[in-house]
Amino acid sequence: MALKEISNNKCFDGFQKVYEHDSTELKCKMKFGIYLPPKAVTEKCPVLYWLSGLTCTEQNFITKAAFHQAAAEHGLIVVAPDTSPRGCNIKGEDDSWDFGTGAGFYVNATEEPWKTNYRMYSYIKDELPKLINANFPADSGRMSISGHSMGGHGALILALKNPGKYKSVSAFAPICNPVQCPWGKKAFSGYLGSSVKDWEAYDATHIVKSYEGPPLDILIDQGKDDQFLSAGQLLPDNFIAACTERKVPVVFRMQQVMPRK
Repeated sequence: MALKEISNNKCFDGFQKVYEHDSTELKCKMKFGIYLPPKAVTEKCPVLYWLSGLTCTEQNFITKAAFHQAAAEHGLIVVAPDTSPRGCNIKGEDDSWDFGTGAGFYVNATEEPWKTNYRMYSYIKDELPKLINANFPADSGRMSISGHSMGGHGALILALKNPGKYKSVSAFAPICNPVQCPWGKKAFSGYLGSSVKDWEAYDATHIVKSYEGPPLDILIDQGKDDQFLSAGQLLPDNFIAACTERKVPVVFRMQQVMPRK
């Protein structure tokens, strides 16, 4: 599969690159960012897949997260894909910020007109790792996944639905129980239809209840004053309760906002 290099910037003796390719899963051109640490010149390196949230592109993590120094020091390849297909000419794909473009929700859509292109789950699970492993010095046996908000939801479900594939999963302010929140109900009804049972297949709180895979390091990091937490969009308590019931270890950190001096 041909890759087109869009940008290449040296950063902490490694290289932050952006590539474009024709996706077979999504039937459109897709971009992803990849940071190659200095160690990647001489050896295979572990890989972290970062999934961004609503309205984001591959640029969000690259420009805002300030991860490059740590990735360089630890010899970590960081892959940051886009959050949805782009430019598919689907009626309504650009009508709202929380559905369609920039809001793929990391599911495989089953409903028209979305099911042909909106297959972000399979893109992240299968197509993108194969592309990375074939073209870069990535150690396929040492993969982890992380994400924020909608991307935190994506990270959790990908780790839980594919036992053993990822060494760890970290989610920052994730949408933990989408079948119960407004964002999830809107996205899932549009992409997956009216059956709540079908929605539950992409809901971390439901998936973890039947998790039987190897031990998995799960971290959830949440800001105490997050407006979307208080609005009932994230629902981490539901996920924590399900993990506790199933005896699946999870570290939950509630972060306090420090006052400005």
